[in-house]
Amino acid sequence: MVKIAVLKETAAGESRVAASPETVKKFIGLGARVSIEKGAGVAASVNDADYEAMGASVGDLSATIKDADIILGIQGPDPKALKGMKSGAWLVAGLDPFGQRARIDAYAKAGVEALAMEFMPRITRAQSMDILSSQSNLSGYKAVIEAASVYGRAFPMMMTAAGTVSAAKAFIMGVGVAGLQAIATARRLGAQVSATDVRSATKEQIESLGAKAIFVENVAGIEGEGAGGYATEMSDEYKAAQAELVSAHIAKQDIVITTALIPGRPAPRLVSDAQIATMKPGSVIFDLAVAQGGNVEGSKADEVVIKHGVKIIGYANTPAHLAADTSALFSRNLFNFLSAFWDKEAGRPVLPDDDEITAAIRLTKDGKVVNERLLA
Repeated sequence: MVKIAVLKETAAGESRVAASPETVKKFIGLGARVSIEKGAGVAASVNDADYEAMGASVGDLSATIKDADIILGIQGPDPKALKGMKSGAWLVAGLDPFGQRARIDAYAKAGVEALAMEFMPRITRAQSMDILSSQSNLSGYKAVIEAASVYGRAFPMMMTAAGTVSAAKAFIMGVGVAGLQAIATARRLGAQVSATDVRSATKEQIESLGAKAIFVENVAGIEGEGAGGYATEMSDEYKAAQAELVSAHIAKQDIVITTALIPGRPAPRLVSDAQIATMKPGSVIFDLAVAQGGNVEGSKADEVVIKHGVKIIGYANTPAHLAADTSALFSRNLFNFLSAFWDKEAGRPVLPDDDEITAAIRLTKDGKVVNERLLA
């Protein structure tokens, strides 16, 4: 019987957990044993008793890892924590392969088969396994809620006996999963919302949510669409046109949410100090990319930076601020992945070497780093 282990996250500020009582029950239903490290779910509002009620065993780290065939995680654990793990066992988590390359090499040396969930290809059959999308969705929501709490005014227009309160103007930069959710959330709160993106295909999505699309029109032939639906690095000509357009628009905004990321590279700079200086005092910028270097000049993770009277905020780990819901979604992503490859005869998941998903997410095997993106 395959044993699935879930460790307590040890990274600073990480409050999520890689299994929910719901997914524990489903794994056991497939015929697996599930072992949870004591206290793993407490920060995500899941008690040890909740796991035990679903049939999991709860114990210390050594008991949890002992004889485990698969370890589930939010972030990759310290390789030293895997001492005693079976050779060839799977580690399935968000592993930050580019940022933690030394750790990936250590997993290979330890004989661990590391599977990076953030490398999940954006194909139809993998949509339910995509941790980036599930976590970004709630991050976009949280960015607007936090900006609203810091902003010293109301979001919606209000007509009162004492006079009218004008609606806040919110500008969303980057219209991926997080950006689309930010648009929807800001609209629900009553703001006047506009948005921009380097991918022309997002214009219809922006308008379908009732926001105004702000796009560079005078630079033709630039789509900005990379592999898997991600944005690509833009030409210098486009960057100049984009900066000019944004500078004119951003000066009128009360709230700015930036969401732009390019996989494997530092976050692109979208908002400069000079542009911040044009904004009204009391305005708020939330930089969702602050942990990857930031879209906004001067932003610092987990700090409120005030420049030119504008508050700039951003979390190093935004999903961790909604741990109960983000854990539930992340856990389902992991279950959907493993259950899709479950072999009833083998009593465990089996990853075919020639499968598109396998090739994308497998980082290490047989003591070696094997992923093409890391070897390139």
